[in-house]
Amino acid sequence: MKLKQIIALITVAALIFISIAVNVVWSFVTTDFSTAMEEIQEEALTNTGIKVLEKGDATNRIAVLEVDGAIQDLGATGMFSSGYDHTFFMKQLQDIREDDSVKGIVLAVNSPGGGVLESADIYDALIAIQEEREIPIYVSMGGMAASGGYYISAPADKIFVNRETITGSIGVIMQAMNYSELAEKVGISFNTIKSGEFKDMMSPNRAMTDRERNLLQEMLNDSYERFVEIIAQGREMSVADVKKVADGRIMNGRQAIEAGLADEFAKRAEVIEALKKDFGLENAQVFSYSQNQGFASLFGLKMQQMLRPDFETQMVAKLLSDNGAPRMMYLYGEY
Repeated sequence: MKLKQIIALITVAALIFISIAVNVVWSFVTTDFSTAMEEIQEEALTNTGIKVLEKGDATNRIAVLEVDGAIQDLGATGMFSSGYDHTFFMKQLQDIREDDSVKGIVLAVNSPGGGVLESADIYDALIAIQEEREIPIYVSMGGMAASGGYYISAPADKIFVNRETITGSIGVIMQAMNYSELAEKVGISFNTIKSGEFKDMMSPNRAMTDRERNLLQEMLNDSYERFVEIIAQGREMSVADVKKVADGRIMNGRQAIEAGLADEFAKRAEVIEALKKDFGLENAQVFSYSQNQGFASLFGLKMQQMLRPDFETQMVAKLLSDNGAPRMMYLYGEY
């Protein structure tokens, strides 16, 4: 065999070996990288840091919590995304339950409401904090604290509003489209095979029956009565008085105070000062929670941004995927 042939064979063998090695290493690296990114993202979203808003006694602190946007669990969004993050918010509440240095909460609400389940999650956690920690909770309502936004505010020791705040919208809603007539006009028909009469309740391809409507109405009524009872307990009102305004109507800050649903007019900074004064916390440190901003977390979250759809895309995809499965909402009807 000539030298050139030997060299050629060695070269081919080397190339094959390198190719196999590269594929193996690449497979290992990409799998490991993906796993690592997931772990870093999880760490960033489940570990909280703090941002000091007002310097003071770190052993007597006031936590400022924000609910900004629709109260829906769209999955963890990360610190680079805007919008309400249910996982992160619930983590903040859990941290307060375990942190004896937190002596009071200012809950800043700017929300049209949201899911029945998510609203109940927050309410239950706030009640647990009140029972276990016995610390005050003041609510500062922003431009909107309607429906589920009011639901989560109800257990507070005091509720403060702006004159322009839109609140109320006490009630439950469930909606679905019915495009059966449109489909018929364009020649589209549907073949549905189901195991029971009600399996396709609220299907968009047919009209709802009276029996189906009655079943769903009973579910909504249960959630509505729960909503009313929560307000009655939190505001120390009779159920009858709550129901006078619990018909879905929205109201401004003045109307909310007159109806017994709020206490005073105040901006957020004034609410913080009121909490300090009322509970002897004049020297307290005021802080808010932030997601872990270590280098690894920042790097991981940035890489996640590059490798997956942004928050708005995720939200649209979530809403579209949920479109065929209507659910009960404590949500202001405009949204």
